Amino acid sequence: MDWLRQRQGAIEKKLAARHLSAGGLVLYDLSSSYFEGTTCPLAKRGYSRDGKQSMLQVNYGLLTDARGCPVAVSVHEGNTSDSKTFLPEVQRLRTDFGIERMVMVGDRGMISQKAIDEMRDTEGIGWITALKSVSIRALVEQGQLQLGLFDERNLLELSSPDYPGERLMACRNPQLARLRAHKREELLGATEALLAKIKARVDAAKLAGKDAIGVRVGKVVNQYKVAKHFELEIGEAAFVFRRKADSIAAEAALDGLYIIRTSVPAEEMAATDCIRNYKSLANVERAFRSLKTVDLKVRPIHHRLANRVRSHIFLCMLAYYVEWHMREAWRELMFADPDQAAKATRDPVAPAVRSAAALDKVVRHTLDDDSPAHSFATLMGELATIVRNTCRTPQAAETPPTFEILTTPNPKQQRALELLRKISL
Repeated sequence: MDWLRQRQGAIEKKLAARHLSAGGLVLYDLSSSYFEGTTCPLAKRGYSRDGKQSMLQVNYGLLTDARGCPVAVSVHEGNTSDSKTFLPEVQRLRTDFGIERMVMVGDRGMISQKAIDEMRDTEGIGWITALKSVSIRALVEQGQLQLGLFDERNLLELSSPDYPGERLMACRNPQLARLRAHKREELLGATEALLAKIKARVDAAKLAGKDAIGVRVGKVVNQYKVAKHFELEIGEAAFVFRRKADSIAAEAALDGLYIIRTSVPAEEMAATDCIRNYKSLANVERAFRSLKTVDLKVRPIHHRLANRVRSHIFLCMLAYYVEWHMREAWRELMFADPDQAAKATRDPVAPAVRSAAALDKVVRHTLDDDSPAHSFATLMGELATIVRNTCRTPQAAETPPTFEILTTPNPKQQRALELLRKISL
């Protein structure tokens, strides 16, 4: 691991030279994994994406190309915020990897206004990110974005003096709006159930005193992050709560609405391409999911030395690099959608729809030749049945001669191996 750590920089430079190009897209996102132990200097308590709030963790940021192919990984203390890791990665792309022109893609929590201000003053760096809900509401209230324009379309482009030199692409997804409305109703109902229990105790004179009631209410009212939608009246022996209809309606008006912001000129990137490129961050999320749970299982981390932790995470990134290429090569054998080119012509705002060929594989669980369709895990299991047997001749000699025999691959295994031979790592 120490040997690998010493060569990490050189390996990442080669990967960047192979997969990143001047003026191309670079995706970046941050995730975390928890520690077993307390002695590592990187282990800090922070926002846990694993739901392990009581455990120390380490943060790591992943740089990929537009397809989600990993190029480099950086490791940070567990209490480091997303936005603080962004600008150092931009600088590393320029100084270490020699990429002077690029378009950085990050989510709304990653690319802060401070980072945008600095990138604006640096020639050759563009960005694609999204506005936070507070900023979207401000545009609507100021009349710069009229919701009625979405009656006949789901995408429109606008500009605002609050975002000089930037393009704003407003999108509205009706399916997402219905999903958010349903989720909000669930959270409101769950909060009402908690508050109703407190009210029942107050009405039964089992809980009294303004302070005591307030403490109990304070513990539950924002458990589901919807306290802003409730009006509370707390007395010495009374407690009343009700929904704020105006607040709920104001939030509901923005359901399904999101706005992509970018500095890339229209002549270089169309509005639809900007949206597709922002949504390509899902490729980084897919990488984290594979690293953490599905295949590679980077967590939990037991190392005590900071450099060993960095080596551990870098090794997992290299493993995912190999896996990513294997997945791409095996698309025709798996449930994956083989028609990747069609993504460039689909409606970027509407929910993603799999091609007819991919849906047919899902329904029938077979390929066109009626052989079984595989997931990555089951295809790896299929290949695992290929073994090398060491055979020994039945002779009485003290050292009888031995020879090796490989299992003869079946047609599916043979095709998988042929596709792997075409990979250029």
